[in-house]
This record gives sequence, structure tokens and C-alpha cells, in this order.
Amino acid sequence: MHIIDMRSDTVTRPTDAMRQAMASAEVGDDVFGEDPTVNRLEAMAAEMTGKQGALFVTSGTMGNLVSQLAHCGRGDEMILGDQSHIFYYEQGGSAAVGGIHPRIVPNKADGTMDLADLAAAIRPDNIHFPSSRLIVLENTHNRCFGSPVDRPYIQRVAEMAHNNDLKLHIDGARIFNAAAALQTKVGYLVSDADSVSFCLSKGLAAPAGSMVCGSEGFIARARRARKLLGGGMRQIGILAAAGIVSLTEMVDRLPEDHANARAFAQGLAVMDGISIDVDRIKTNLVFFSVQKSGLTASALAGKLDKEGLRVLPMPIPMEEGCIRAVVHYEISAEDIQAALNIIGRVLDQG
Repeated sequence: MHIIDMRSDTVTRPTDAMRQAMASAEVGDDVFGEDPTVNRLEAMAAEMTGKQGALFVTSGTMGNLVSQLAHCGRGDEMILGDQSHIFYYEQGGSAAVGGIHPRIVPNKADGTMDLADLAAAIRPDNIHFPSSRLIVLENTHNRCFGSPVDRPYIQRVAEMAHNNDLKLHIDGARIFNAAAALQTKVGYLVSDADSVSFCLSKGLAAPAGSMVCGSEGFIARARRARKLLGGGMRQIGILAAAGIVSLTEMVDRLPEDHANARAFAQGLAVMDGISIDVDRIKTNLVFFSVQKSGLTASALAGKLDKEGLRVLPMPIPMEEGCIRAVVHYEISAEDIQAALNIIGRVLDQG
């Protein structure tokens, strides 16, 4: 059976070009700063984000955590959305490891937070309060329909942060999808942020790894934090080589994923028993709700799996009975039509 796996864009296998690059990668000891392939990847990431430096880390979770540790000390506070990946899915690492207190602000459906709410969350200088040090944005926003957050909003948040002596970090796991959707460059999109992390292993299809980008001083602190977390790797150029292919070959094709995602959403919109707002589909994430009597999101996902289509039940506050499907480079236009056929057939069966 041909499996159409749309649970996430993390399920992709390395491209042939990645496998060849990994097999022939020139390597050295990265903890000594001597892996030329890692050094090249970090230089590329810094240039593409418009930052002074970059650091290769094992995962998006590590990238976000070293960023928080580099910006905040124990007892400091960061402000972030109540639907953010850091708050929901990263095990509270900021508190567990860094002693950093999270203060959450409600996310809106487009992934932003109300500026007045953000301003109100910044603590005054008072011995009873933790010190506000950091604001975190997510772009694209996973639990808010994969929404891209535009530069004017980021500018306003950055201005608020800097006027109050706070820093701004962007969890940009899918920042290249955001830039593609907004028809701009990543460096322009994040130019006002103090740091940004992005995943090589999501829409960019590398087998592993994320990048953290920021000023030279920030990267020096992040490198120390990476070592603290056990992230000091050695001849890791074999993975960095795949990341280089991601940045050189996989970025420009992201609009294809977005087009396939929209086609999928449009096909779902005409099905009885499915509810979806097609206008919310801006990137490669498609959220839809099951509205068929006696059929839950988990039950539908189980039935679809047996037919060769894998999707992810994902409860979010904006939608009940929600399922997430993610388009990536291994999902073709033909796969989209096949997925729609499977869903229609399963719904008809009841």
C-alpha cells in the first residue's frame, strides 16, 4: 500500500542530493570549531537571516531553549503566547533547566498577540515581581492554523520589547514557509528580532538539526548553553551537509507545498461532514474539523490510517474535533487527490 503521510513535515526522508552530500562531507571536531561543513552551514544561516552569527543545534526544542538561556537568567520572565509551541510542547524546559518563568498571553487565530496584552504583561521594576527579559513570537504559528506573522507586527513587538529593555526571540521553526507565504525574504522578516531559530528538518526536509541566529555575543552565550545541554557534537558535518542542501535547494520550492495545501483544503471544503475555513490556509498546514455524527477526529484518523492516509488529531481551542494535515516535498499533487478520495470514501462508509 502506498502510504500518504501527512502527520507532519518532519516525516520526510533525505533527498538524493542530501544523501550524497552527507556521504562526502568534509568533517572535523565541531566543539573545537573545526568542522568546515558546520562552519559553512552556520555562515549561510547567518547571512540568510541577516544576523551576525549562527549555531547548529540538534533540534528546534534545543534551539529555543538555548535561546531562552542566552537571553534570560534564573528567575527572569519571558512573555509568550498561550498556544505557542514552547509553552505547549517543549516540556517546560525553560523552567526545568533555566529557572525562567513563563508568562502567557492569549494568541489570536492568526498567531499574533494583542499588543495591549503584551504591554500589560511587561513587569514594572518591583522587588515582588520577576524581571521581564524576553518576548517570544512563533512564525509560522503551528496551533494557529500555520499562520505566517508579517513584518509590521514583528516590528511593533520588537519596538515594544526594546523600549522596555527586553529582547525578542522568534521561534521560526517554519520561518521559510512564512517568508514564502508573505513573498519576502527571511532576513527582512526577522530583521527586528534579536534572535531567531529555524528547523532544517521540517519543510526543508533535512534528517535532523536546527539553526539559532543572532548577534555574536548572543551566539557565544547560546554555544555555552548548547554545551550545558549536551549538544556539543563532534564530526557533525555529516548532518550539516544535508542542512546546506536544505538552504540551497529546498527553500524556493516551498510555494509548491502551499499550493498543494490549498488544493487539499478546497477539496475538503466541499465534503459533507468536514468543516474548514479555506481562507485560513496560508502555508503547508491544513486544519479541518470533523462534523459527522458519531465520528470523532481520532476515530476518523484511525480509519484513514487503515486506508493509507496518515493525519494527526490535534485539539486546538479555535476548533473542536480538529485534525492537522501537513504538506511537504514528498506529497505530490497526485497524492493530494488520492488523500481526498480516501477521506471521501471513509466518510461515505460512516
